[in-house]
Amino acid sequence: MEIIASQSGCEERSRFPSGHLTHPKYRADIDGLRAIAVLSVVGFHAFPDMIGGGFIGVDIFFVISGFLISTIIFANLKNNSFSFIEFYSRRIRRIFPALLLVLIASYAAGWFLLMPSEFAQLGKHIAGGAGFISNLLFWNESGYFDGAADSKPLLHLWSLGIEEQFYIVWPLLLWFVWKKDFDLLKVTIVIAVVSFALNIVQSTVYFDSVTAFYSPQTRFWELLAGSILAYRKQQGVSPFAGIGQTACGQSPADRGNSWSSSRSLLGAGLIILAVLVITRESAIPGWWALLPTLGAVLIISAGPDTWLNRTVLANRVLVWFGLISYPLYLWHWPLLSFARIAEGKSPSMEVRFAVVVISIALAWLTYRFVERPIRSGERSNGKVIVLFVLMIAAGYAGYNCFKRDGLGFRFPAITRELLEYKRAKFEGWGRASCSLSQTQDYTAFKHCLWRDEQGKKPLLLLWGDSNAEHLYPGYQSSFGGEYQIAMRTASLCPPILDMEIGIRPHCRKINDYVFESIRQQRPDKVVLAAIWNEYDWKQLEGTIERLRQIGITDIDLIGPAPRWTDNLPRLLFLKFRSDVFRQIPARMEFGLRQDVLQLDPVLSDFARQLHISYISPIRILCNEDGCITRLGETGDTLTAYDHVHLTTKGSQFLVSQFPRN
Repeated sequence: MEIIASQSGCEERSRFPSGHLTHPKYRADIDGLRAIAVLSVVGFHAFPDMIGGGFIGVDIFFVISGFLISTIIFANLKNNSFSFIEFYSRRIRRIFPALLLVLIASYAAGWFLLMPSEFAQLGKHIAGGAGFISNLLFWNESGYFDGAADSKPLLHLWSLGIEEQFYIVWPLLLWFVWKKDFDLLKVTIVIAVVSFALNIVQSTVYFDSVTAFYSPQTRFWELLAGSILAYRKQQGVSPFAGIGQTACGQSPADRGNSWSSSRSLLGAGLIILAVLVITRESAIPGWWALLPTLGAVLIISAGPDTWLNRTVLANRVLVWFGLISYPLYLWHWPLLSFARIAEGKSPSMEVRFAVVVISIALAWLTYRFVERPIRSGERSNGKVIVLFVLMIAAGYAGYNCFKRDGLGFRFPAITRELLEYKRAKFEGWGRASCSLSQTQDYTAFKHCLWRDEQGKKPLLLLWGDSNAEHLYPGYQSSFGGEYQIAMRTASLCPPILDMEIGIRPHCRKINDYVFESIRQQRPDKVVLAAIWNEYDWKQLEGTIERLRQIGITDIDLIGPAPRWTDNLPRLLFLKFRSDVFRQIPARMEFGLRQDVLQLDPVLSDFARQLHISYISPIRILCNEDGCITRLGETGDTLTAYDHVHLTTKGSQFLVSQFPRN
């Protein structure tokens, strides 16, 4: 295709016959902005301690996508030349080739590196990626920043799902609005405002960060910010009053316009600020997403001729990274994830750096030998049909893997049995055992009982986070005959009064409520347990002192359980693969977190100084040869189902060894 600029320099015209879509004039500075976005994301994933806010690159991608796609739609609706077939055919040629490569490569890697349950999950994610619903699948699994995220090689496809859902819905809606002769700009603004409001409500009112992060309804406003900008430019009106810009940037007379240059610099400043101040603990996206979103809007709106856009963003290095940004985004995360899976822990700095270099090389190869030939060659329907069929086949392969439980025939039966622990809730929960999820507040405790109807046995309260909850089956089994067991636990909320935890809303109020309930119910024994190395555990001294002030003197402090660098079943799988005799060890040192082992004697001394009882799970479960991994030959005898939480039988065995006094 030969590109020629119109007199205004605002549109891309092709020498194709009428009926083909008009496309915007190429802007090298937007490719440079793409490079900033993808390098930020790659940097965050590879070096999160150094580039803590780099994930905001996805917000920048959303604005760019909304701007470019809406520019095409608005211009062609105006020219009465919009074609749904042409639009979606171009999307398929643009998106499918690199995505297919990554899906196939991930399936192949998973065959060799993943256990059946993990391979089944990967199969589901491959099917979701092929169907562009990854965000909806991950919405129902866990948060983007959860520990489990590192073991999901296709987690990053959540953003592609949101973009593709936007590409499906937005052209149809705009076409309908245009046919009805409604105001396109007003409709766009209204939908953007509603989407932004939903984002704020989910992030800061309901504290449902997972929904706010993955839901298309709470993310579309970022793409629509680009759409509003595209509409204003298509109309030949600057998005910001008083600068006299043309529809595609600045006219030559305006190149020195100080406001345009300032706007570009301000946008860059907002993006830099976002990378520096936004963390995974922030209420994301929420209000914080305004920083990168507005920053991207300001940079794009300033036009290609401002100093920053022309000199920095349009330089050859950034433009090159911008051209490979899509395949680089697709390749980097599966490689990092599989590197972590293969090692059973976070890879070293050197390995991560090597993975980034390999990702860049694969991205260039994909762009040069796959993307460009398919996109720039003859635009026949045959290519589109083949790509569509291949994507369906990839999705089916993933779905088949998921439905067949990860193709477990790859392993011997006894190995498969030991590696495949099926987590199940302890069947002995009673109404006195109450546990809150990460988003629940203390009001859910109001429906929980403290004692059964007889209420004659002494009351034992188990108080803490999920590491207190996993002790409940053991206490119920070993102490249920002599105590009424009550549990008040909340995920990510230790039993430390007055402690604020950013990633755990309501924690302080939850503990205040539990403490007030202790004052009223007067339990005979209080057991404190948590993943202590995650918190400032020294603040426990204040909690213990306040318990004594209200007459609670029988207090047990439970030390940390053995903590592994990865899920215990996965570490056993890695050990199995490297063992000449193909054995699943009953006790293992490989993968143990040494910092947790070192904390145990420190907590023991702390408890001794406060004159409270200390119980050490590590002394019970571990010795010089490592810690117990399984109690039998079947999968339900594993001691932990993930990196730190005990199974039912693991809990029962551990607590059975606790002192009886």
